[in-house]
Amino acid sequence: MEITEVKIFLVENGGRLKAYATLVFDNCFIVRDLKVIQGDTSLFVSMPSRRRKDGSFRDIVHPLNSDTRSRVEESIIREFNKVTVQE
Repeated sequence: MEITEVKIFLVENGGRLKAYATLVFDNCFIVRDLKVIQGDTSLFVSMPSRRRKDGSFRDIVHPLNSDTRSRVEESIIREFNKVTVQE
């Protein structure tokens, strides 16, 4: 499965939340509402999640292995850096 498109939607005055991202896989499957967050030392990507009745959050979608997680995160961070440099 290949990541065929990455869209970044910057957030102004979002504190640590810097942007939302949308990924398209193989030109046929879309995942929306990934978050680009500024951590203590670097940016990271948070998967789309939903609040549960007990107040905790649970990911709606997420990679099943570290290789896929790395590919997703690297693609989003790379596109985020392109978008923010152009501003």
